[in-house]
Amino acid sequence: MLERIRSITAKGKKILFIDLSNCLASEVAHIAEAVPDHVMLLPRSSVLLLVDFAGAHFDVEAIRAIKETAVFDKPYIKKAAWIGRGTTLDKVSTEIRDFSRRESPIFDSFQEAVAWLVLD
Repeated sequence: MLERIRSITAKGKKILFIDLSNCLASEVAHIAEAVPDHVMLLPRSSVLLLVDFAGAHFDVEAIRAIKETAVFDKPYIKKAAWIGRGTTLDKVSTEIRDFSRRESPIFDSFQEAVAWLVLD
Protein backbone atom coordinates (compact mmCIF):
# COMPACT_ATOMS: atom_id res chain seq x y z
CA MET A 1 0.00 0.00 0.00
CA LEU A 2 2.78 2.46 0.79
CA GLU A 3 3.96 2.38 -2.83
CA ARG A 4 1.08 4.82 -3.24
CA ILE A 5 3.31 7.49 -1.68
CA ARG A 6 6.08 8.50 -4.03
CA SER A 7 8.06 11.39 -5.40
CA ILE A 8 7.52 12.51 -8.99
CA THR A 9 9.17 15.28 -10.98
CA ALA A 10 7.49 17.82 -13.26
CA LYS A 11 9.24 20.76 -14.90
CA GLY A 12 12.27 20.09 -12.71
CA LYS A 13 10.29 20.28 -9.46
CA LYS A 14 9.76 17.42 -7.04
CA ILE A 15 6.19 16.65 -6.08
CA LEU A 16 5.14 14.27 -3.33
CA PHE A 17 2.34 12.24 -4.92
CA ILE A 18 -0.19 10.45 -2.73
CA ASP A 19 -2.28 8.07 -4.84
CA LEU A 20 -5.53 7.32 -3.04
CA SER A 21 -7.41 6.63 -6.26
CA ASN A 22 -9.93 3.81 -6.03
CA CYS A 23 -8.93 2.99 -2.45
CA LEU A 24 -11.29 1.59 0.14
CA ALA A 25 -11.87 3.81 3.17
CA SER A 26 -9.58 1.63 5.32
CA GLU A 27 -6.80 2.01 2.75
CA VAL A 28 -7.30 5.78 2.62
CA ALA A 29 -6.90 5.95 6.41
CA HIS A 30 -3.80 3.73 6.40
CA ILE A 31 -2.06 5.68 3.64
CA ALA A 32 -3.03 9.07 5.12
CA GLU A 33 -1.52 8.07 8.47
CA ALA A 34 1.80 7.26 6.72
CA VAL A 35 2.11 10.60 4.90
CA PRO A 36 3.67 12.59 7.78
CA ASP A 37 6.61 10.16 7.87
CA HIS A 38 7.46 11.29 4.33
CA VAL A 39 6.60 14.98 4.58
CA MET A 40 8.35 15.66 7.88
CA LEU A 41 11.71 14.56 6.43
CA LEU A 42 11.66 17.57 4.11
CA PRO A 43 12.32 21.25 4.86
CA ARG A 44 9.45 23.39 6.12
CA SER A 45 7.42 25.21 3.46
CA SER A 46 9.06 23.18 0.69
CA VAL A 47 6.67 20.37 -0.20
CA LEU A 48 4.58 20.39 -3.34
CA LEU A 49 1.86 17.87 -2.49
CA LEU A 50 -0.48 16.18 -4.95
CA VAL A 51 -3.23 13.86 -3.70
CA ASP A 52 -5.38 11.82 -6.08
CA PHE A 53 -8.75 11.10 -4.46
CA ALA A 54 -10.50 9.97 -7.68
CA GLY A 55 -12.68 6.98 -6.87
CA ALA A 56 -11.57 6.90 -3.22
CA HIS A 57 -14.04 5.90 -0.52
CA PHE A 58 -14.42 7.67 2.80
CA ASP A 59 -15.72 6.80 6.21
CA VAL A 60 -15.37 8.52 9.58
CA GLU A 61 -11.94 6.98 10.19
CA ALA A 62 -10.59 7.93 6.75
CA ILE A 63 -11.76 11.51 7.16
CA ARG A 64 -10.22 11.70 10.64
CA ALA A 65 -6.88 10.43 9.31
CA ILE A 66 -6.87 12.93 6.44
CA LYS A 67 -7.75 15.83 8.74
CA GLU A 68 -5.05 14.96 11.28
CA THR A 69 -2.43 14.48 8.57
CA ALA A 70 -3.32 17.83 7.01
CA VAL A 71 -2.73 19.54 10.37
CA PHE A 72 0.60 17.78 11.05
CA ASP A 73 1.88 18.45 7.53
CA LYS A 74 0.79 22.08 7.31
CA PRO A 75 4.19 23.66 8.21
CA TYR A 76 5.93 21.60 5.51
CA ILE A 77 3.55 22.25 2.63
CA LYS A 78 4.36 24.95 0.11
CA LYS A 79 1.41 24.13 -2.18
CA ALA A 80 -1.08 21.30 -2.28
CA ALA A 81 -3.52 20.18 -4.94
CA TRP A 82 -6.17 17.49 -4.94
CA ILE A 83 -7.56 15.48 -7.83
CA GLY A 84 -11.15 14.35 -7.69
CA ARG A 85 -13.58 17.14 -8.48
CA GLY A 86 -17.10 15.82 -8.91
CA THR A 87 -16.48 12.85 -6.62
CA THR A 88 -17.23 12.10 -2.99
CA LEU A 89 -14.31 14.41 -2.18
CA ASP A 90 -16.55 17.38 -2.92
CA LYS A 91 -18.71 16.33 0.04
CA VAL A 92 -15.88 15.97 2.57
CA SER A 93 -13.40 18.61 1.37
CA THR A 94 -15.01 21.45 3.34
CA GLU A 95 -14.81 19.43 6.55
CA ILE A 96 -11.12 18.66 5.92
CA ARG A 97 -10.30 22.26 5.01
CA ASP A 98 -12.14 23.73 8.01
CA PHE A 99 -10.37 21.37 10.41
CA SER A 100 -6.87 21.79 8.97
CA ARG A 101 -7.20 25.46 7.98
CA ARG A 102 -5.40 24.56 4.80
CA GLU A 103 -6.61 25.28 1.28
CA SER A 104 -6.08 22.70 -1.45
CA PRO A 105 -7.77 23.37 -4.78
CA ILE A 106 -9.49 20.40 -6.38
CA PHE A 107 -8.77 19.62 -10.03
CA ASP A 108 -10.38 17.32 -12.57
CA SER A 109 -7.16 15.76 -13.80
CA PHE A 110 -3.60 14.90 -12.88
CA GLN A 111 -2.26 17.18 -15.64
CA GLU A 112 -4.23 20.22 -14.43
CA ALA A 113 -3.15 19.71 -10.84
CA VAL A 114 0.53 19.27 -11.72
CA ALA A 115 0.48 22.34 -13.99
CA TRP A 116 -0.90 24.42 -11.11
CA LEU A 117 1.58 23.02 -8.57
CA VAL A 118 4.66 23.84 -10.62
CA LEU A 119 3.64 27.44 -11.31
CA ASP A 120 5.78 29.86 -9.34
